[in-house]
Amino acid sequence: MEHERIIYILEYLTSQTDKNTKVTIRDIQHYLAAQTNLGDVSALTIRRDLNRLQTTGHNIQVSRGAHNTAEYYLVRKGFTFNEIRFIVDSVSINKFLSAGQKQKLIKKFEGLCSAEEVHQLISRIALNSLAAPSANLLDNLDKVHKIISQKRKIHFEYGKYDTHKQINYYTKRRDMIPCQVIYFNERFYLKCLNAENQTVRTYRIDRMRHITAGEETKIKAEIPKPDGVVLDIFEPEDFVIVTLKIKRFLLDDMLEQFGKYATVLDDKNPETVQIRAKIGIGHGFYRWVMKYGQDMEILSPPEVREAFAQRIAGVAALYQETKKLP
Repeated sequence: MEHERIIYILEYLTSQTDKNTKVTIRDIQHYLAAQTNLGDVSALTIRRDLNRLQTTGHNIQVSRGAHNTAEYYLVRKGFTFNEIRFIVDSVSINKFLSAGQKQKLIKKFEGLCSAEEVHQLISRIALNSLAAPSANLLDNLDKVHKIISQKRKIHFEYGKYDTHKQINYYTKRRDMIPCQVIYFNERFYLKCLNAENQTVRTYRIDRMRHITAGEETKIKAEIPKPDGVVLDIFEPEDFVIVTLKIKRFLLDDMLEQFGKYATVLDDKNPETVQIRAKIGIGHGFYRWVMKYGQDMEILSPPEVREAFAQRIAGVAALYQETKKLP
């Protein structure tokens, strides 16, 4: 009976108190009488229970309220409320979780909050996405992390969409050593090292299924650290120093993407600026430049500028037969 009473008091303090919301001994008495079958509990007994909870490590604070009445509240260890709210918002906008999975996770964090704090968590950030959540992502991530920690090779089927909007999975021989999980552009990817030729391969984790562990690896598998800015999830062919002329309104965006690799140079035109950085060159780089249209120009090196010009010419050729509108 004594242990049961202490548990009820702790639950009450957890759900009903915080630094802004406090309760008195009388409040606790009313709660025990209304919500339990413990009957009337004396104020002396409740004070003794509160002291025991403090002795066992629960941070129960006491302050003075109206008419010098003692008021109690529980200071929870671990996450602050702002941290919990940030995590709940992150869960809310996660497109890889179903509505049921989100609600289950959020309920667990609500259990760490008082009733007043839970009320503040009602507002959720909305996710603007037409894509269906991947039901197997969490399970896949768990399997992948375990296989990486076990230092084993990985086997799986991999899927891609067909013209009927269905994902077709296929199996082929893979001799892959899983190295690291990367979150890039709102997707989770697995970077693997091919044990035969030491090339890096990249797979979307939500497109994997029937994931199993293979034999233990004999070599130390490590993905080379990038030697510059990486603008695509796939490995670049090379890293070179690139000079770009951009419209000034793009400067914030460029500095956020290039970080420490960026050098800014003033341009003669007040509406433009030059930015220089060591960038990984590959298909992803040229697609990235293309999305900025006339707001970005590759100045150097000449071979990168020429390669991009050839791609632009190829795109223009697709539209040469387009009739001019009246």
